[in-house]
Amino acid sequence: MIKAAFSTADGESINTHFGYSDAFDIYEITKEKYEKLATRVIIDDENNNESDRIEERLNLIMDCTLLFITQIGPTAAARVTRNKIMPVKVKEDTSIKEQLERLLKMLQTNPPLWLIKAMNERTKEESIQD
Repeated sequence: MIKAAFSTADGESINTHFGYSDAFDIYEITKEKYEKLATRVIIDDENNNESDRIEERLNLIMDCTLLFITQIGPTAAARVTRNKIMPVKVKEDTSIKEQLERLLKMLQTNPPLWLIKAMNERTKEESIQD
């Protein structure tokens, strides 16, 4: 089981830069299915500096293994990966459903090394916290 965050402005497609995203749709994916768990929304970051904006977004996706975005700056990418979340850059307006179907198929057949590594990192991190 993994959780994935999708940076979205419309709930249908991945269409926002990490640092400017107002919301993340969170899905849980198992080998059998995927299910939307929540939409997590940025409350107010008009006065925040870059570090605060990154931190606020990071706090919303801390329990996720994968983060789908259109763009992410180097500072944010470093912070995201340091927290055992793998950023996945996709073309703007890529369908969330298409990405979920792709992940499902990968989990059911032969997951690529990057996905196995991401899942193992998250599992290790969770067992240390227990």
